[in-house]
Amino acid sequence: MRRNVKQKICPLLVIGFSFLGFTHASRGQQVSEAPIRQGPRLVVPGDHGIGRYIADVSGLDVTGKTWKLSDFGRNKVVVIAMTSTSCPLSKKYLPTLLELAKSNRSREVAFLLVNPVAADSAEEMKSIAASLDSNTVYIWDKDQTLARAVGAITTTDVFVLDPSRTVAYHGAIDDQYGFGYSLDAPRHRYLAEALAAVLAGRPPVIAATEAPGCTLDLEPITAGTTSITYHNRISRIVQRHCVECHRDGGVAPFSLETFDDVTGHAPMIRQVVERGIMPPWFAAPPAPNQPSPWANDRSLAETEKQDLFAWIAGGQTQGDEHNAPQVRTFPDGWLIGKPNAIVRMPQAIPVKANGTMPYQYVTVETNLEEDQWVQAMEVRPGTRDVVHHILVFDVRPSEEDQFRGGTNGFFAAYVPGNGTLVYPPGYARRLRKGSRLVFQLHYTPSGKATEDRSQLGLIFAPAAPRHEVRVTGLANTKLQIPPHADNYADHAQIRVPADVQLLSLMPHMHLRGKACRYETVSADGTVATLLDVPRYDFNWQLPYRFAEPPTLRAGTTVKFTAWYDNSDQNPANPDPAQTVRWGEQTFDEMLLGYVEYVVPGKATGESRR
Repeated sequence: MRRNVKQKICPLLVIGFSFLGFTHASRGQQVSEAPIRQGPRLVVPGDHGIGRYIADVSGLDVTGKTWKLSDFGRNKVVVIAMTSTSCPLSKKYLPTLLELAKSNRSREVAFLLVNPVAADSAEEMKSIAASLDSNTVYIWDKDQTLARAVGAITTTDVFVLDPSRTVAYHGAIDDQYGFGYSLDAPRHRYLAEALAAVLAGRPPVIAATEAPGCTLDLEPITAGTTSITYHNRISRIVQRHCVECHRDGGVAPFSLETFDDVTGHAPMIRQVVERGIMPPWFAAPPAPNQPSPWANDRSLAETEKQDLFAWIAGGQTQGDEHNAPQVRTFPDGWLIGKPNAIVRMPQAIPVKANGTMPYQYVTVETNLEEDQWVQAMEVRPGTRDVVHHILVFDVRPSEEDQFRGGTNGFFAAYVPGNGTLVYPPGYARRLRKGSRLVFQLHYTPSGKATEDRSQLGLIFAPAAPRHEVRVTGLANTKLQIPPHADNYADHAQIRVPADVQLLSLMPHMHLRGKACRYETVSADGTVATLLDVPRYDFNWQLPYRFAEPPTLRAGTTVKFTAWYDNSDQNPANPDPAQTVRWGEQTFDEMLLGYVEYVVPGKATGESRR
């Protein structure tokens, strides 16, 4: 739904923000860092093992049966596919591999699913193996013998061997999934095309690509080169930054609670930390020797990174268990405590196994007979591994046709590892009498069909707060991104008519979002940066909460600028040939910067509980 940009952007707003208008900039600041979204890229075949002979290695399958690579020589083609029960991209690609194996069952093609992650679940592997076709074998390559022999790099690498055990193809299965994106269907089916070519006696047109997945470290390591051990240092880093999600029952795809867990995933840990995508935090770092301005900063300190890298490179020594920290525990149930009210979706939503899903919208009646002041809130997904994010909007019946633009009524949010919000004493949100809560849900299929029934828990303040927390959105609903533009910039801005105190900022864009920035422009023209996100990642709808909330004076302009990549170099881009406009689905775009604030010292009146 398109709206006149002159109208008010949030009916909750009591201090009268208004738009100044928009400027459609042509180019913004170039982002020089490596992109977060990465799909398969072509590589030089000779450097990727194409034409190399693979020795006749042997090992055990997941049932304990001995195998040798030569046992599969009766087949015209052997596909060796790396996989893992803990790598999210491997899990997404498992149904594709099984379907390919099934469709090639009568064509003398053998599929070897090879799991080289020693820390993975044997029970999960056996469950998968029990469902395989006769031409498919599941191998737990615990000592990485086969993975080393073929030169595997990631847990999504696949190899096509001809009858002489020569590598004809090494690379990705297809381009449906990658780092930071998912497509409803692949645009390039590399493995299927390579199979068809080799079966026909031809070399594949594309013989080698990168395969985005969890990294495998198959190089020899030298033990004892650092005094850092798991128990005396690394376990503490992992506890502080990782196990909130990476634990039994957590939202992450695998646990990092034990020494074996961490060593089993050490190569992937190093990769995601080096790339700056884990722990998930995308604000530009503060100036050297300056503390972070953000209360919820999840990033690793430089000393933590260096110690982690040194331990991984130095042999991953376990050390003395007596030096281990106290085990971090997580209470069952609601993290905010027992809610006063729970708002639950009336029915479960089916989530398909593969591809992508459009946003789902579910309206839930609150049946409130009077306004309530919300002190704490927690959004809890029903099936965590398929919930990308949830936004909850407070919408009265008369406003329900307006909220889907994204600018009105924003109330609560969930992203993996971040679904709770507790306000300090004296601060609270108003949940209005007669409101409906609209859940906007984004699902990412994980390779297995399931369903989700999410909910929102609320704790009410005992009395009306001194400060009423409010949210507005800086939005440009007239956004138009030209075809093939790789760095298009546009912005929205508002003028502050009264002094306000900022509590948090949360940018929101879709698949073409590349970078963004919040700035202030004072009455004398001075420009200052509030938040700079040089690499925006749609997969993490993160709020950035101020450690020391700044006060903006009346007359200050707040500007939100966003950069977009609508080119074919963006692997998540649904169609670079399209002019992209504002819309609620991920194939559309948004330029929307939420701002959470209070008017300092403004009393809210008597409690209406």
